[in-house]
Amino acid sequence: MRADTAWGSVPDLVRTAAERYADVEAVVEGRTRVTYAELGARVERAAAACMATGVEPGDRVGIWAPNSLDWIVAALGAVCAGAVLVPLNTRFKGAEAADVLRRSGTRLLFVTGTFLGTSYVASLRRAAGDGPGTGPLPGLPALKHAVVLSGDAPADFLTWKDFLAAGEGMGTADVRERSGAVQGAWPSDIIFTSGTTGRPKGAVITHDQTLRAYGIWSDLAGLTRGDRYLIVNPFFHTFGYKAGVIACLMRGATMIPQPVFNVTTVLANIAAERISVLPGPPTLLQSLLDHPARDAHDLTALRLVVTGAAVVPLRLVERLRTELGIGTVLTAYGLSEASGVVTMCRRGDDPTVIASTSGRAIPGTQVRVVDGEGRALAPGLPGEVLVRGFHVMSGYYEDERATAEVLTPDGWLRTGDVGVLDAAGNLRITDRIKDMFIVGGFNAYPAEIEQLLGLHPDVADVAVIGVPDARLGEVGRAYVVRRPGALLTADDLIAWSRREMANYKVPRTVRFVAELPRNASGKVVKGALRDPVTG
Repeated sequence: MRADTAWGSVPDLVRTAAERYADVEAVVEGRTRVTYAELGARVERAAAACMATGVEPGDRVGIWAPNSLDWIVAALGAVCAGAVLVPLNTRFKGAEAADVLRRSGTRLLFVTGTFLGTSYVASLRRAAGDGPGTGPLPGLPALKHAVVLSGDAPADFLTWKDFLAAGEGMGTADVRERSGAVQGAWPSDIIFTSGTTGRPKGAVITHDQTLRAYGIWSDLAGLTRGDRYLIVNPFFHTFGYKAGVIACLMRGATMIPQPVFNVTTVLANIAAERISVLPGPPTLLQSLLDHPARDAHDLTALRLVVTGAAVVPLRLVERLRTELGIGTVLTAYGLSEASGVVTMCRRGDDPTVIASTSGRAIPGTQVRVVDGEGRALAPGLPGEVLVRGFHVMSGYYEDERATAEVLTPDGWLRTGDVGVLDAAGNLRITDRIKDMFIVGGFNAYPAEIEQLLGLHPDVADVAVIGVPDARLGEVGRAYVVRRPGALLTADDLIAWSRREMANYKVPRTVRFVAELPRNASGKVVKGALRDPVTG
């Protein structure tokens, strides 16, 4: 982290940003433009309202809403009141949201009104049911207050305006004393995993872990004052909240939150707001490159792209550089249990390193690859990726059993990801351990096969899973999204694959689909592909 920082906690960061970047635009949302000084004042007002409604240091405060200025203000306000933020996945159904709220003991909830045609309040009411609670949702007894981030709210819920008004009686000195008392070692948030492989678990991360990790992230990415950052990555995920909101606060960059990924809107925002920074999953960037109206928009301000996933198509980095003229394209790897960042490429890395790996361990982090017995493997050999460092969670919230399964006694985090380290320490993620399948005795890694299939000129997106086979045990099946106008057939792709990869890696069947099922962080939900209905 840079030597000139003075952040002991997220509240310190908010205060420092409001002073250091006072006149810089902090957030742009439609016609609303808020400077850092104004953002600091709004956050302080939200912190006062949290205190007025009874939030105490260490209380959990949930937020279930899409990217917006109000999300930023509400979340930072809660954290400045000493609360532990619990962001909820906007793709959760009511039962999933209620489960997270119940298990985390959330005391105060910020929730959107209607989003994408769904009333989040109504779905929560149905899911929470009856119970002994005296708050707005009796089935969630720990929940004392719920605030709808709009001008309307049902009985027993507060509107955003009424919530903020409740804090007007709090003295400024009291609010600043509360925020100033927050310690770096305190938990700042509980990030619940996406749940694609089971029940979501909450990774507990502290203020100082977050600040150190994203000070490093900002330095390695080259984020700077004056950058204009389109945040399409959802705020409930570390990629949106921490590599987005927190990083911008650190550097004085302008945040332009976008609540829903729509490539047409992305193009319009880049042109209208002169966006210079666009982190996102490969699918977002691929959609941008392939959009038929791309050339009608001025994208020349774009200078920095950061992406990451198990698979980053080899052509993608080169296309971003050559077709859009983006000066810095970086790949990275992280997971919620390690504050969202583990490895990153460096500016100046060879394009082949950026395209084919997720870079090297960030400072203060150790990465190793081990076999099934926990023995370190030589460079070039695939095994489970283990991580140890300042940013690894203390554990899953109130789940000792799950914590013991992933944290070793000497502090290594078992990621569940399969990867390969090269001689220079660059990490290439090949798959999830649970996704690997065995073809006639050979280990087949779907991400590796997907990387190869992605080289076919008619393949826009692809996912591979293992399916039962009477002779070989399991074989690969590819789910493929064709490029617009392509006439690729299954026989064509299988024949091409036989020329390009070892026989055991070749998919035996191909299914063409309009799009792949993905969670909000861009990862393919392979459980949905294995559903018999999907076939």
